[in-house]
Amino acid sequence: MSSAITVENLSKKYIIGHQKQERYTALRDVLANGAKRIAHKLCHPFAASEIDPTHEEFWALKGINFDIKQGDRVGVIGRNGAGKSTLLKILSRITEPTTGKIRIRGRVSSLLEVGTGFHPELTGRENVFLNGGILGMSNAEIKRKFDEIIAFAEVEKFLDTPVKRYSSGMYVRLAFAVAAHLEPEILVVDEVLAVGDAQFQKKCLGKMEDVGKEGRTILFVSHNMVAVKTLCSRGIVLNKGQVVFQGGVEDAVEQYVGQDSLDKNEIYWDTISIAPENEYIRLKSISIKALQGSIIDIESGIDITIGFYNKTAGRHLGLALHLFTLEGLCLFTTGIFLSSNSEAEIGVFSTRCVIPPHLLNVGVYKIDLLFIESRRDLLFKIDDVISFEVEHTAAGRGGNMARAAGVIRPMLDWTYEFSPQ
Repeated sequence: MSSAITVENLSKKYIIGHQKQERYTALRDVLANGAKRIAHKLCHPFAASEIDPTHEEFWALKGINFDIKQGDRVGVIGRNGAGKSTLLKILSRITEPTTGKIRIRGRVSSLLEVGTGFHPELTGRENVFLNGGILGMSNAEIKRKFDEIIAFAEVEKFLDTPVKRYSSGMYVRLAFAVAAHLEPEILVVDEVLAVGDAQFQKKCLGKMEDVGKEGRTILFVSHNMVAVKTLCSRGIVLNKGQVVFQGGVEDAVEQYVGQDSLDKNEIYWDTISIAPENEYIRLKSISIKALQGSIIDIESGIDITIGFYNKTAGRHLGLALHLFTLEGLCLFTTGIFLSSNSEAEIGVFSTRCVIPPHLLNVGVYKIDLLFIESRRDLLFKIDDVISFEVEHTAAGRGGNMARAAGVIRPMLDWTYEFSPQ
């Protein structure tokens, strides 16, 4: 079978800027420093360039090699910052690689960000034609598939409404519907499907399965291991910008789970440039500890502490925590609003919650964090921010070391009555 995508020694470098400690830099300082650099270069043309302490090289990908055959359905998995999205952007020709070669055979359709290629002032109908044209569909092809696209997206009632009034779920439904009906040889899908509800996610997975059965190639990035194993036949595991495994999807998920379970239970982002952040929030720390002892056991409560910096004032700021199994099953959601007067101030917050004893079963779990405003607007979402393992020591449950059936194992109150015959 011929290759659809061949990647050889692919690397991508970014330059990270570090803020200086001065409160501000005046225009005269910028001009003076620029003049000094020019003068130094003229006087010493062959001298090595000075290293700028305010900038740092960061390799998002380093020496990536793989070959994907036509018709393969490949899951790309790894922790946050592993390089998954960077890889897909390079394969979709959105970002240029620093070094390496890529050979792609066939038309590529990408769904990397919600509503990419949509114009907010145009209606849903107009954006179907606009986005379809950007993705390479002819006008006749769009007209032929228009009814099917709209039916799949389930936005018939809002077809002639500007998309700026769409919810994020409506956005992603319409964006996915257009991309999926392009009939590309290669379909590239990032974790944007997390925006949709469970029913729509199932619908999207069914559509991608149909695409794969037609012999087309799929690259799928997801933190949902159930979805990866359902859809994909092969897996590529990335860690810190490098391929650490490629092969069968079951083995790839096992590799990812093993890598994940070894992660430490405390993370501190002392360097601003690498901390997860956006214009509203910057994460500072997260830790998972047992309330009693040093081992997180089924009988110990679990202390979760999260520190973050709030960048903007005047918001009714809330924090939600989603707890998942490594297979992607959400066990529960919990959260807190962080201001007594409904307006959180700028500064550092430290939040804490406790998972009670005798609730979680033996296994590895991961956490997503969501920062929200007034229970409606999502300000910042960090997937798979940390993982932890719940163990079962011999002291618990009468020394029975077997894993109980089920995802949770609560210790409930039981009573009984007995009457002799």
